[in-house]
Amino acid sequence: QVQLVESGGGLVQPGGSLRLSCAASGIIFRINTMGWYRQAPGKQRELVATITTSGSTNYADSVKGRFTVSRDNAKNTVYLQMNSLKHEDTAVYYCNLQALSRGYWGQGTQVTVSS
Repeated sequence: QVQLVESGGGLVQPGGSLRLSCAASGIIFRINTMGWYRQAPGKQRELVATITTSGSTNYADSVKGRFTVSRDNAKNTVYLQMNSLKHEDTAVYYCNLQALSRGYWGQGTQVTVSS
């Protein structure tokens, strides 16, 4: 079983920055994709950014140039650096790990962008 624990959410003003972290534990296949999804009230969960074990990244168009996903394979941890935050980035952010056609989710962390 895989456990994902997120941290780093909170309240930030527009234009501000936050850094999310997600640590994976349990039985983790060496080759995997980790990343972040978000869900705003009344909306479907959507991709934010993903990164493979080899470092290949994928971003939603809405966050390109503002968010950066990275990972530390030795620590089984993925990060999301969020800069120039906007009101529309407000959502619950979920960590995700994909390996061997199975997906795992964290419990989510709230990010609120408000003045």
